[in-house]
Amino acid sequence: MKLTTFIIDDDLVSQFATRYCIQQSHGNFDIVTCSSGEEGINACLSSIEEHDRLPDIIFLDLVMDGMNGWDFLENLQTLFKKHELPSVYVLSAFTNAKDRAIAKGHGLIAGYIDKPLSRSYLEKILKEEEKKRVV
Repeated sequence: MKLTTFIIDDDLVSQFATRYCIQQSHGNFDIVTCSSGEEGINACLSSIEEHDRLPDIIFLDLVMDGMNGWDFLENLQTLFKKHELPSVYVLSAFTNAKDRAIAKGHGLIAGYIDKPLSRSYLEKILKEEEKKRVV
């Protein structure tokens, strides 16, 4: 089964590293990269228009100019409340205890990952996604 994955991160090196990790996995992915929260929301709108669904997985940076990751999540929940929301994994270059605590309590966030995404963590994510789709 092909999984649609969005990488929303304003750091091009991080985007590349995350994309590369995903491409090297054994999963089957459509990967969309977005350089801002605004671009991510627009990509979600396009996904609804074209496929009548949101992506399966979003890898989200929290610290971005303009619409940050928290604002993106708020917009995602508000704009797409009638749709099945994706699994969101926060990618962070900083160990911020406050962000980590908020992320753990946030209903939409499935995990908090220190950059860069590792193949072993990605395999864990794929197993979780597979379980969700079997149920």
